[in-house]
Amino acid sequence: MNLAAKQAEIISDADYLPHRYDEVADGFRFVHVPRDVHRNCTFITDEHLPNVDRYELINRADIADVKLESAPVHFIFHSAYCCSTMMARAFDIEGVSMGLKEPVILNDMIGWRRRGADNQRLAAVLDKSLELLARPMGNDRAVIVKPSNICTPLAIPALKLRPESRALLLYAPLESYLQSIVKKEMWGRIWVRDVLLGTLKDGYAVGGFSPEELLQLTDLQVAAIGWLSQHAAFAKIVETIGADRVRVLDSDSFLANQRETLEALNLFYGLGMDSAKIAQILEGPAFNSHSKLDQAKRGEVFDAKARQQEQNQMAALHGAEIKMVVKWTQAVADSQKIRLEIGSRLFN
Repeated sequence: MNLAAKQAEIISDADYLPHRYDEVADGFRFVHVPRDVHRNCTFITDEHLPNVDRYELINRADIADVKLESAPVHFIFHSAYCCSTMMARAFDIEGVSMGLKEPVILNDMIGWRRRGADNQRLAAVLDKSLELLARPMGNDRAVIVKPSNICTPLAIPALKLRPESRALLLYAPLESYLQSIVKKEMWGRIWVRDVLLGTLKDGYAVGGFSPEELLQLTDLQVAAIGWLSQHAAFAKIVETIGADRVRVLDSDSFLANQRETLEALNLFYGLGMDSAKIAQILEGPAFNSHSKLDQAKRGEVFDAKARQQEQNQMAALHGAEIKMVVKWTQAVADSQKIRLEIGSRLFN
C-alpha cells in the first residue's frame, strides 16, 4: 500500500484516533484505537494506551481539503473528581455514540496556547482536530468528547467553531471535591497546586491574591481557589454561548438521579434513545464498576452508594477543615462577585 492510500485509509477510519498534534511538523499523530481498546483504557492518554509509540504522522496540509465523514460532536467539560469519566463511559453505546475520554490532542492545544501559539493558526488546528474527533465509529450517530479538566479555555472557541455542538458543564460540589482531594493524600495536594498554576497560566484564576498570599494558602484553600476559578469560567461559558447550548450539572445530582440525567442528556444531545436502551446503560459497567479501571477490583460493585461511603470516610477524617475552607471560599466568591449558582441546570 502506497503512502497516499495508507493515509486515506487512516483518516477515513475512526478507529485511528488523532492522538497528538505535532506543532513542529504541523501534523497529526494517529494511533489505532478500536472500540475495545477505548473500553479497556481509563483515559485515551499516553499512560493508558498500549501502542502510542506506533503512530502514523500525517501533515495537516495533506488533509486540509479532504472531506471527512462527520457526526455531531458534543462535549462534557468538567471540574475533575465529578464522575465525568463514568459519564463518558456511559456514552460508549454502539450504534448511538462514542464517549472519548480525555483525548490528548486537546491537551496539546492548551500546551501550545500557553507557549504563545498564534491565535489564527491555533483556531485552524483546533477546527481540524474537532473534525477528526467527530468521525463516527461504525453506525454511531454522535461523538461525546470529555476533555481533560485543563481544557476549559477551549470550550468557548470549540463551541463557536461548532454551532451545532452542545456542552454539559459537570462539576463536583465544593465539599465533595475537597473530600476527593484529601482521599488522594499527597498526590491530590500536589495536583491542586498544579491546577492552580494552570489557571494562572491560562489567565482565569480568580483575583484578589498576590503571589505571596497564594503561597500562604493551605493545600485545601489552593484546591478551593482552583475550583472557584473553574466555576467562574463555567459561568462565562454559559453567558457567552447561551443556555440553549450549554447546561450545568453537579455530580451529587448526577449520582442521585442517574436515569433523569441520561434521559435529559439523551434529549439535549439528540441521541434518540428509547427507555429500554437507557435502562440497559444504567445496568451496564459504567454505573456499576470503578471508572478508574486501574483502581477497579474484580467482582467489586462500585456505584453511587460505594462512592458515598468513601466520601463519608473522608468527611469523618477531615470534615472540620473542609467545612472551614467551604466557608472561606464563599467569602472569596462574595468578594470577587462570583455566583456559586450558575443556572442553566440540566434538569430541576
